[in-house]
Amino acid sequence: MVRTRYAPSPSGTLHIGGARTALFSFLFAKHYGGDFVLRVEDTDRARLVSGSEEALMRSMESLGILWDEGPDVGGPYGPYRQSERLVEHQRYAAQLLDEGKAYRCYCTPEELDAARKARQAQGLPPRYMGTCRKITVDDPIHQTHKPYVLRLKIPLSGVTVVDDMIRGHVSFDNAILDDFVIVKTDGTPTYNFAVVIDDWAMHISHVIRAEEHLSNTPKQILVYEALNFSLPQFAHIPMVLAPDRSKLSKRHGATSVEEYAAQGILPEALANYLLLLGWSAPDGREFMTVADAIPLFSLDRVQHTAAVYDQKKLEWMNAQYLKSLPVTTVAQAVRPFVEKLGITMEHGPSLEEGVELVRERAHTLQDLAEGMRFLWQNPEEYDAKGVDKHFSNPEVVARLQALAETMEQLSKDQWHHDGLVQAFDQLATQLGIKRAELIHPCRLALTGRTVGPGLFELVVVLGQEETVARLLTVATALSRGALKLEHPIG
Repeated sequence: MVRTRYAPSPSGTLHIGGARTALFSFLFAKHYGGDFVLRVEDTDRARLVSGSEEALMRSMESLGILWDEGPDVGGPYGPYRQSERLVEHQRYAAQLLDEGKAYRCYCTPEELDAARKARQAQGLPPRYMGTCRKITVDDPIHQTHKPYVLRLKIPLSGVTVVDDMIRGHVSFDNAILDDFVIVKTDGTPTYNFAVVIDDWAMHISHVIRAEEHLSNTPKQILVYEALNFSLPQFAHIPMVLAPDRSKLSKRHGATSVEEYAAQGILPEALANYLLLLGWSAPDGREFMTVADAIPLFSLDRVQHTAAVYDQKKLEWMNAQYLKSLPVTTVAQAVRPFVEKLGITMEHGPSLEEGVELVRERAHTLQDLAEGMRFLWQNPEEYDAKGVDKHFSNPEVVARLQALAETMEQLSKDQWHHDGLVQAFDQLATQLGIKRAELIHPCRLALTGRTVGPGLFELVVVLGQEETVARLLTVATALSRGALKLEHPIG
């Protein structure tokens, strides 16, 4: 049976590179009807961040990456926190020591640092030279209380081959590897030791992870072999790089699932975008849910080179989801963003009406919330360039007043798109001007902006009373020279 896992360290939020790895691992397991396991690797206590484990789970769930076994739901191969598996790690370490496959190393940090510097001075790569490997089992040093680590005895010659499902055969010369530490002085296991025991104990059949772990894999294979464990299949996914092909970091913008959520990226859009970072569907489609991707996913369609992150593509994809998702779904998602702007919606149109009106132009939930602000709040300032262009005509006050009077006289049966078009056309003919000479100052008066949704659509949603009131307010302010501009004209 196919069993995959995602094993994050609870030391922060879920990075998009980690989210993509978890997504690919989940999809692979589900494609073959297998299980996906969440295991928390929390043995490095110094790096733990309070609340991180819960945040990681929330982020994964928001993307539709759901685990069959994990620390919160349990399972047949628990516990699912690495720190709770310490006794098992120590038992296997003792086994390797008894079998002569591992040894105690008493070298102090100062001694190791001096040896490393000496090799560097000779132009050699830093490498532990097996000083304590030569100590016999009856050496008196074993009777002292000097601190020690456990190191694995690795072959002094030959190669270790990683048979990777994405990269093929990758060989590592054992001569460049050293007898690496498997248990630290405090008795806790190192990553390369604990991960092998946990994966084997949890019956993980496929280890799918980021390519940065490829250099660890030969060490882990040597642990598998020392313990006589059968190997899983490995697949190392290429990295996600910034547009300049450097490592993706904070300077390129948001990097975690939580940060994207705070920016107003829908989880459905983010999951879809992550799916296409280094993988393509066999039928070439771009838009799909996580559930849609399960029957399509395979590792042979994962590209071998690094994927390049593109913020504009993500926002474009998010915009498509804002347009296509049910209006009630988008309204629920945007509500916190609207409330964050200090907007109350006790009076005026419903949030769903606002979403339907504005979402065609929005790229994020932040855009959407800001774009709807005018529906519940009078503009506090007006676009300066728009004022210069559309409010500078000396006739504009009279035109706005005439427009307000016309709007006020319309019946409820006339308050619809076609009725408003007709009213604008009749007034424009009466004033001897083009319809656009009414539309542009009207939009600016109602919203404070020169662009936005269709004027007649927004007037319908804004309502008759509010439309008339805003037109008269701006006309009065203009006549008094009291209009507040977004930026002074200069």
